[in-house]
Amino acid sequence: MRTKKKKKKKEQEEEEEETQQPRRRPSAWRREGVFQRDLGMVETLSIAVIGAAGVGKTSIIRRFVYDDFSDCSSPTRARRVYRPSVVLNGHMYELKILDVPPIAAFPSSPAQEWLDPRCRGVRNASAYILVYDICCVESFEYVKMIRQQIVDNRSKGSSSSSDVPILVVGSKRDLQRQRFAQRRTVSVLVKKTWKCGYVECSAKFNWHVLLLFKELLGIAVARGLRHNHTSIRLQGAAQEPLLRHVTARA
Repeated sequence: MRTKKKKKKKEQEEEEEETQQPRRRPSAWRREGVFQRDLGMVETLSIAVIGAAGVGKTSIIRRFVYDDFSDCSSPTRARRVYRPSVVLNGHMYELKILDVPPIAAFPSSPAQEWLDPRCRGVRNASAYILVYDICCVESFEYVKMIRQQIVDNRSKGSSSSSDVPILVVGSKRDLQRQRFAQRRTVSVLVKKTWKCGYVECSAKFNWHVLLLFKELLGIAVARGLRHNHTSIRLQGAAQEPLLRHVTARA
């Protein structure tokens, strides 16, 4: 009887079923996280990862959070939430990474966001990672559409996404010979015209996966998260940031 009560209590205390928790890290890192939490120094950053079907969004997230990869992946049909923590330049940050299934359009209103469970939390995300497959031009067109919709909804119709931290990620870099366009061509468009960050990566070979999260946090730091989120100010932010995992929130 006591065992059943303990089991029930444990289930009630757990996060929602969709939340994915990373493995525990070394105790020294955990102590650092607890110390900073007690002082109220932990910042929270919500990151929505969006892209067309089959571009490798989940593979990138799982490589970053769990450091694993599977060639046998299934399509993401429901929104999933991952909650790793990282240290950047000596400051600890709780990340809430939303793995968003393919959506027809960025939700244009809170009502639309609420009606579609896949979109919940997307409108108010602190930052966005837009993923496309470097071998699939259609997936890039999807990113192009979603980026413009984010700009229209989050920047009040501005032609620039300068107020919204957005990182465009070209996935499957290991298939370089099959790409539909030169890297420089895409990079110039994204950086110069869209005013977004740009990184290419390979989740399969763990190439530049950590870098893309460094890049995104760097953009968020530079722009101060001005959209109703706690500002991030780091010492030495102009220098290359140091990013490493610590324990997830208990």
